[in-house]
Amino acid sequence: MGVLLVVVLGVGLFTNIGTKKGQSGPPHAGGAVPSFSAQRLNGSGDVDVPGDGGSNGKPAVLMFFGNWCTICHTELPPIAAAVRAQDASGGALSNVRVIGVDSEDSLSTAKGFIQRSGVTFPVAYDQNLKITNGDFYFTGDPYAVFVNGNGTIKKIVGGPMSVATFTSYERELTPSGS
Repeated sequence: MGVLLVVVLGVGLFTNIGTKKGQSGPPHAGGAVPSFSAQRLNGSGDVDVPGDGGSNGKPAVLMFFGNWCTICHTELPPIAAAVRAQDASGGALSNVRVIGVDSEDSLSTAKGFIQRSGVTFPVAYDQNLKITNGDFYFTGDPYAVFVNGNGTIKKIVGGPMSVATFTSYERELTPSGS
């Protein structure tokens, strides 16, 4: 029995079983962002993130959160407000596409949470953790993935983040840094 367990673990560790085609292990800074498509919670259709970060060559930020996450209740509303202000201003940061991923919530709970939090950017529904755990290897929330316009990951941040930190990392994605 022990030998079988060692063989199974060895195969899993030393092969690409469980990883997407072209992906070798967890996403990391400098690597490609995993692509995904999921039902959109706030609006119709799906949220699609292709290999270019989901922005047709524009930088993007993927925000991972859920109603069950206590940190997310304090972190998400001010970040959502900052994103709305950036979009309204039309400045350089309005060119950074923000995409949310709500994990582990029921459909009604997820929709209520993003509405109460003031989220207007597209949010993908990830009830079964296919994206959060499967594609990104994240355990728990919150996480933020900052993606360059070419689809490479600039930075992954786990845990709480202030609006100032969020905005600073967004600026790193823009050509002019403004």
